[in-house]
Amino acid sequence: MIDATKEVIRLGQVSVQFLREAKDTNGQLTMFEFMVPVGAKVPIPHYHENFDETVYGLEGVLTYSVSGNTFEIGPGESYFIPRGAVHGFNNLGQEDAKALCVITPGILGPDFFRESGEIINAGGPPNMEKLKAVLLKHGLVPAP
Repeated sequence: MIDATKEVIRLGQVSVQFLREAKDTNGQLTMFEFMVPVGAKVPIPHYHENFDETVYGLEGVLTYSVSGNTFEIGPGESYFIPRGAVHGFNNLGQEDAKALCVITPGILGPDFFRESGEIINAGGPPNMEKLKAVLLKHGLVPAP
């Protein structure tokens, strides 16, 4: 459930709300919920250089591709994405999807999503070079 007391960061149709930031966990993890409407534009495939990601399905179904393998994450299902694994996701289902994401260690924070949102929400097609620079700045490497 979206917490009205916490910031909701919008990246086009996708929304992100942090539940724990690095400052809350002594840098051990960050945790956020993200909502992906049906057919929403989603992040480009990428990998993380210095952190792992665990995704836990809350609502709907997200279709993930990790290191060339495709699978679905629905409510109550989880998947661990190790650093270096190229991955991406889509909502190909019939209903909006929501998932919980845990980043370990907690080096990816709200600034990445705010900066990406500024580019994505600027109107018109996003400037991909600027978006790639933001990804690299925060330790995400776009897949070739």
